[in-house]
Amino acid sequence: MGNNNSYWNVANKTNKRMKTKDIVKQLLTKKPHLKDNDNRLCSYIWYNELKAMGFNPYKDITLEFLRLYANGKLTLAPSIKRARAKLQEECPEFRGEKYNLRKGKIQNQWRKDLGYETNK
Repeated sequence: MGNNNSYWNVANKTNKRMKTKDIVKQLLTKKPHLKDNDNRLCSYIWYNELKAMGFNPYKDITLEFLRLYANGKLTLAPSIKRARAKLQEECPEFRGEKYNLRKGKIQNQWRKDLGYETNK
C-alpha cells in the first residue's frame, strides 16, 4: 500500500486524508485475507499509520502506540470495523467466508422463526 503520508494519515484532520471507509475498501480489495479478521485489519492500518508518522515498526513502541491511540492520533478500531461492516453489507465482493456463514445462519433462523420455508 505504500508509505504515502496523506494515504495513511487517516486520523490527521486534514483535507488531504482519505476517509477510513475508502482505505478499508482498498485494503479489502488488495488484501482479501483481511475480510474476515478485524484485528488484522486494524493492525495493518495502524502499522502503516505509525510508519507514515516516522516510527520504526520493528522497535518496541508499545507505550507510544497506546499514547497515540489514547490521544486520537490513530484511527479508532470501531471506525475501522464499522467501515468494513458497511462495505460488506453494501458490496458482496468485500465479504469473507465468516460473513457468508454468519448471515446465512442468521437469515435462515430468522426465516424459520417467521414460518417461511428456507431454500437449501
